[in-house]
Amino acid sequence: MATSLSSAELAYLGDAVFELMVREMLLKRGCKFSSINRFAKAYVTAVAQNAMYHAVFDTLTEDEQTHAKRGRNLHTNSRAKSADVNEYRHATGLEALFGYLYDSKMKTRMVEIFDLCIATIDGKEDAHAT
Repeated sequence: MATSLSSAELAYLGDAVFELMVREMLLKRGCKFSSINRFAKAYVTAVAQNAMYHAVFDTLTEDEQTHAKRGRNLHTNSRAKSADVNEYRHATGLEALFGYLYDSKMKTRMVEIFDLCIATIDGKEDAHAT
């Protein structure tokens, strides 16, 4: 499904969509409200999103990979505080993918990929402890 948004716009949208999905997941898991931001950081940092990008990339369709690559290849003036340039670029690619899926109204597929992303981090640490 085609989108009229640029890769930068999709990444911007995807950043918000991904964070909303993380917040909703943590609340449903029973994470204490006072701790939610601390636990969300395990999922929304560029380092974590870089790991997720690499973990899910081979499971993506050709179209999804194209949007993720376009987001990854964006040249921005932004820099992550705790990630190198490549990690930040891959995180932007993941965000662009989520923006594309959201804009294209592919919620089921978006949830499938989100679950894979979360499993990547949850498998490494107990990021959702309350």
